[in-house]
Amino acid sequence: MEPQIYSTYILLGIMIVMSLTAFNNRDFMEKYLFSPYLVKHERESYRFITHAFLHGDFGHLLFNGITVFFFGTAFESKLIEFYGLRIGEVVFWGFVIISMFASSSVSYFRHKDNPNYRSLGLSGVASAILFAMIMLEPEMKIGFMFIPVPIPAWVFGPIYLAFEIYSDRNRKTNIAHDAHISGAIFGIIFILITNIEQVISAFQNLLQ
Repeated sequence: MEPQIYSTYILLGIMIVMSLTAFNNRDFMEKYLFSPYLVKHERESYRFITHAFLHGDFGHLLFNGITVFFFGTAFESKLIEFYGLRIGEVVFWGFVIISMFASSSVSYFRHKDNPNYRSLGLSGVASAILFAMIMLEPEMKIGFMFIPVPIPAWVFGPIYLAFEIYSDRNRKTNIAHDAHISGAIFGIIFILITNIEQVISAFQNLLQ
């Protein structure tokens, strides 16, 4: 029997509702986006969580939505397989919430005294989910819009991280590459701590 998946859909639903609201309400967006300065100086720690549900435009929303839809449902299924339905869903939400903080941690320490810095989006969480799945399923095929042919996850992961690190160091766009990197690292560490046996088994199968 297929596991009952619903948490990923709830996550996506909240993201869509909040993002669409923010598109038409600048005050709403300003209230909930990530501002390290306001987190530090006004103690608005809720922004670590709320900013993840906001997106700058439809393209940003669509890309993160597609990533979370495919990899989030797969990851949720894995957790239910490992822990059972109830505990699996609790672990899923715990992972998502902690990854919101983890993926924003570098940005926070870099910009906590910069009142002009702003960020938003579920990209850090999406990156955490993606790399958690890469650790559990290194042989799965991954394809994105800029990759015409799907490639194995164990190949995609290092390429993605190398690109993000390079982009973060060069900083030619407003994309929060540090959130992608931090999210990926969190996803890897989380799975190594909680499901090391499954990771070892998956990579042993890869090497056979």
